[in-house]
Amino acid sequence: MQMNRNDVGPSLEHDEGQREPIPAREGAVALAPCQNRHKEGTCGMSIVDLPLDRAPRRPDITRSVCRGAARHLRERGYATITEMTFANGRRGDIVALSPSGDLLVVEVKSGIEDYRIDGKWPDYRDYCDAFCFAVAPEFPAEILPEDVGLIVADGYGGALIREAPRHPLAPARRKALTIAFGRLAAARLAGWEDPAAPR
Repeated sequence: MQMNRNDVGPSLEHDEGQREPIPAREGAVALAPCQNRHKEGTCGMSIVDLPLDRAPRRPDITRSVCRGAARHLRERGYATITEMTFANGRRGDIVALSPSGDLLVVEVKSGIEDYRIDGKWPDYRDYCDAFCFAVAPEFPAEILPEDVGLIVADGYGGALIREAPRHPLAPARRKALTIAFGRLAAARLAGWEDPAAPR
């Protein structure tokens, strides 16, 4: 896969030799579930701080795929953040906001075992307009379901193999998620700009 080296945004690791992972608890966001995501109305959402306690099984591959997939999404005009936690306890590896306001959740899989032991991915659909997997080039993509999107990525970039089917969020849910997305991004930026500030 031929990729170009682009600058990495603040939500991702630095280039080789300068990796600085985001602190686990920094800016974790959870949203209380809505009774019916397809109807407008108040969803009773709130922003809370939750621990991010899931360790990747193959961290080098996970970081590489996450970085390349996020670069690919930014090239397509998305804004991206990593490790956004929702009220159901699920954490999106990448959450991406499109120029039109759609929210995409990307689940990074480091290998076959990581995929097969993890059956939680359908739970993300209540928190996004579309869902997709991101995997390394050597991952056997044929074992993945066909009703989700697919990005193949390495440490330098990615390629969209299959467009993610859209299942639109209710406007109230999308608004709350978009606000949470912005607050999480702002909290992380403030932490980098002033790491000594009390939290």
